[in-house]
Amino acid sequence: MKIIFFDGYCNLCNGFVDWLIHMDRAKTLKFASLQGETAKSLLSQSTPSAEVETVVFLMDGVRLERSTAVLNIFICLGGPWKLARILLFIPPVIRDGIYRVIAKYRFLIFGKRNTCRLPTAEEKDQLLS
Repeated sequence: MKIIFFDGYCNLCNGFVDWLIHMDRAKTLKFASLQGETAKSLLSQSTPSAEVETVVFLMDGVRLERSTAVLNIFICLGGPWKLARILLFIPPVIRDGIYRVIAKYRFLIFGKRNTCRLPTAEEKDQLLS
């Protein structure tokens, strides 16, 4: 199973999830808020509440975070998105440095929601609690 854990209050994160739902034609990706029950049960103590600046991609039991998670999500989409694999050759310290800057200023640039998103009828199979 492939589950993407994201900050449910972040407009950038929710926009990314919306885009992924649209792009994932095979419906192989599942999504869960880092603040939700699925994150509490599957990520348990390894994801403190202060760590919501990090996207987590649980791919067949392997936990990926930050830029490595994002790049592997693109790779899972297939097609031309598989080219993201090339970016994995950039050292994680550089990739994650860029990721951390974006994460730090995401609310300032993209804004924040007052509540976590609720799935639409079409999204119910992909969005976990």
